[in-house]
Amino acid sequence: MLTSFKKHIDQTFPRLCDKKIILACSGGLDSVLLAHLLKQLNFNFCIAHCNFNLRGDESDGDAAFVAALATLLKVPFYEEVFDTKAFAKDHRISTQMSARELRYEWFEQLRKQIKFDLIATAHHADDVLETVLINLSRGTGIRGLTGIPEETETLIRPLLPFSRDEVLRFAKKAEFFWREDSSNAATDYLRNELRHRVIPPYKKASKNVLKGVRNTITHLQATEQLVADYMVLLYNLLVTETVDGYEIDIIKLGDLPNQGAVLYELLSPFGFTAWDDIIDLATAQSGKLVFSDSHRLLKDRTKFILTVRDSIENISEEITINKNESQVIDPVPLTFIPTDKIGYVDSRIVYVDAALLVYPLIVRKWREGDVFQPFGLKGNKKISKFYKDEKLSLAAKEKTWLLCSGKTIVWVIGMRADDRFKVTEKTTQIVKITTN
Repeated sequence: MLTSFKKHIDQTFPRLCDKKIILACSGGLDSVLLAHLLKQLNFNFCIAHCNFNLRGDESDGDAAFVAALATLLKVPFYEEVFDTKAFAKDHRISTQMSARELRYEWFEQLRKQIKFDLIATAHHADDVLETVLINLSRGTGIRGLTGIPEETETLIRPLLPFSRDEVLRFAKKAEFFWREDSSNAATDYLRNELRHRVIPPYKKASKNVLKGVRNTITHLQATEQLVADYMVLLYNLLVTETVDGYEIDIIKLGDLPNQGAVLYELLSPFGFTAWDDIIDLATAQSGKLVFSDSHRLLKDRTKFILTVRDSIENISEEITINKNESQVIDPVPLTFIPTDKIGYVDSRIVYVDAALLVYPLIVRKWREGDVFQPFGLKGNKKISKFYKDEKLSLAAKEKTWLLCSGKTIVWVIGMRADDRFKVTEKTTQIVKITTN
């Protein structure tokens, strides 16, 4: 296996000999074997171990074993101890997911701290098959069926072409020692259930299953790249980047075949999963929404508006401003400056008759039925009609604020002042109000 491993490294990672590598080592068979292989090929590496504190003395025993392995191989050793259960509770995620997030975050922190180049993990071909089956059972696209990537920007998996059987045979022949994780024998996790009860008979029934999966993944990766190239063209056709997020042209989308697949490729990176709802959104009335954990998709006439949820939803709906306040920052920056004359005016600056203001002033979003008298006009106009005439999208309307004196609108902030508060010959006190 050493010869095959070296050949694989030379072909797949030709520059690896010049890199400094952090090996993620649990003490189990796979990572221990990879440690010995890296040592036998004279790579510059260190060993990093995560103690997740999930198995009491057994976890401490793993840490001691990996430390002893590093001493035997004469490479530096780093360990981090985690309170995994507390992290899982605080973040409301599973223990498995917590361990994954904690270890990869720490590996990357360590890599930067000690100025190493890459992180190596000991995933092998059986891990790929398990991942494909898990993703297949949960529902996935092409990306989920391409298994585990062999490398990313700072992560490599040099054992991926090799099966668990190959790893085990080589380790036994070389008389390596490793630790057995008792939790791997349990079948209360889907991965372990597949590992112990599904994949062994599957491999027995189909002798070349791992090779077949590797070939399939190679074809799927090529298809994925083809789709990615196609989506670059469609992105330029359909998507407009805005200050708040993205807009997707529904009319142009409707002219394309496979609209559902196109929407999947555009929106899956933002965590959306309710695909039936998203497809229905195209023909829904304006104002309808679909949410992911991090984003929201809004139907606005002939376009979808994609925004980060926190950018709009966490804003207070109303604040008050007292007479002695000269400046506010949230939800919209405003500055109040007493003056004796009118100066330069644009959409960000208004001058009002101070005597007409009733405190506390109110900054709020528009409500159904709101009216004001646009500056320079004699009659009233509904705010909804004003927004429509200004061609504001639903997202833009949500970001527009009103400055009110009691129940009367003083200024559609950043857009239009109310004529009733304008400075006249009778005005004795003027307030200059500005926004950024």
